Amino acid sequence: MRDEQLVAQVVDAHLALAEVGQGDLIWGHVAVRDPAGRGIWIKAAGWGMDEIGPDQVQLVSFDGDVLLGEGPRHIEYHIHTELMRQRADVGASVHSHASSATAFASLNVPLRALSHDATPFLDPDVPRFHETGNLIATPELGRALAECVGSGNGCLIPAHGLVTVGATVADAVMHAVLLDRACATHLTALAAGGPRRWSSDDEVAAKRSTLWPPTAFRSAFDYLVRRAERTTASKSTSQVNVKG
Repeated sequence: MRDEQLVAQVVDAHLALAEVGQGDLIWGHVAVRDPAGRGIWIKAAGWGMDEIGPDQVQLVSFDGDVLLGEGPRHIEYHIHTELMRQRADVGASVHSHASSATAFASLNVPLRALSHDATPFLDPDVPRFHETGNLIATPELGRALAECVGSGNGCLIPAHGLVTVGATVADAVMHAVLLDRACATHLTALAAGGPRRWSSDDEVAAKRSTLWPPTAFRSAFDYLVRRAERTTASKSTSQVNVKG
């Protein structure tokens, strides 16, 4: 049986990430844990993040069987299933090829707290998964990636992209948004000859405890969903005007 509320969350998550530029043609995906323990709700393969509607959402078992929905599943479903096997607190996870995160992951420098955005990931640095930059196409690689994330909010995969997690869809998506923005800010500082100043470890700890309550992530996520809806409506209006 389809859970339409969870399906809607998966749709909103993909549209929100597309709105901030984390879509990569038909690649990248968000997964939501099935509360009945059947597996994960995730988009079908072959669709861009900006195209996702209820018809493109599947229920995939922890063993990779498509239980509900149409089309092929993503090869890298192991990213999500293995994270959720190891972390009971993870309700949703994101994998994207966000450009700034991918570029920064290639650098052998630590991510610094140049803005608020980096603070959820610095303990003391954002982890990097070095076992492979190829597809996470086996349970073994999925487990290794989950171990790299550990108890944190995400990691970078050099030559590939990012992975983030959260208790809710809003948490996981906003972690992906913040991680890519933090990487973009750091790249800008490097291009300008810096950085030379950033938040201390104590300030990072203080920010982590005050800046990002669940209500803040929920509000920011809802904003991105509304923005995506406006973008869709604007495109529809433009198409009608062109046809007219």
